[in-house]
Amino acid sequence: MTNLLYLANWILQKKGVMVRFKNRYMVMEGFLDPNRDLMEDDPIVLTQFNVSKAIKDSILVNFGECGLASSLGSLQVKYVNPITKLCIIRASREEYQKVWSAITMVRSISNCPVLFNLLDLSGESVKTLIAY
Repeated sequence: MTNLLYLANWILQKKGVMVRFKNRYMVMEGFLDPNRDLMEDDPIVLTQFNVSKAIKDSILVNFGECGLASSLGSLQVKYVNPITKLCIIRASREEYQKVWSAITMVRSISNCPVLFNLLDLSGESVKTLIAY
């Protein structure tokens, strides 16, 4: 069935009809170790780079190089708020379950324990998710 869909998309592209790439947006909440801020002078700050690296490392460990390569095409950390610890992550419709499971397996960022909780999963635009 998927080969038939790819063939149909290829035919439509050759005729000049654009095919829309479908994404899933995940709103995740990060829970950092509360004792970490009290112990050290420079508390951990969630950044797009830190979150993206942790997700990619988790995909590599849990799904291998092939799993990482298949999900890197659309994986992007769109938004991170270091104060509220909310993140918006984009993944393709075919790969979002793999990315979601890899995110739940992330246990630390920069040697600080962290857990992620999925708040919302949507196919809508990121602008509708910024309400969080």
